[in-house]
Amino acid sequence: MPRKIRIFLSGLNFAVRRDRSVALQMLVSIIVLAISFWLREWFDFAFILIITGYMLITEIFNSAIEAICDYVQPEHDPRIGAIKDVAAAAVGISVIIWAGALLFEIIRIVTLLQDN
Repeated sequence: MPRKIRIFLSGLNFAVRRDRSVALQMLVSIIVLAISFWLREWFDFAFILIITGYMLITEIFNSAIEAICDYVQPEHDPRIGAIKDVAAAAVGISVIIWAGALLFEIIRIVTLLQDN
């Protein structure tokens, strides 16, 4: 396996193991992606893939910021706490957008299934 793919998978594995919400978010997205793929709703599939990627990027950046902060200052420091809070706020915003988009798509998929 090429080195860059191993590094990518290692980083993703770290994010999933460090934060269970990342694993849950990925699982939910994979289920909705599979359903939209099965229904051949390609726009929905692409939209879910993009919005999930956006959410995962913020989650992974947050994990990296937290790890750097903990490395630089292992003791409690209010400045480090503020940095972590700002990073967590970015994640919160992306998760709200992801959840809203996914809810919209789930409602749309349920409607499609009921019409068939």
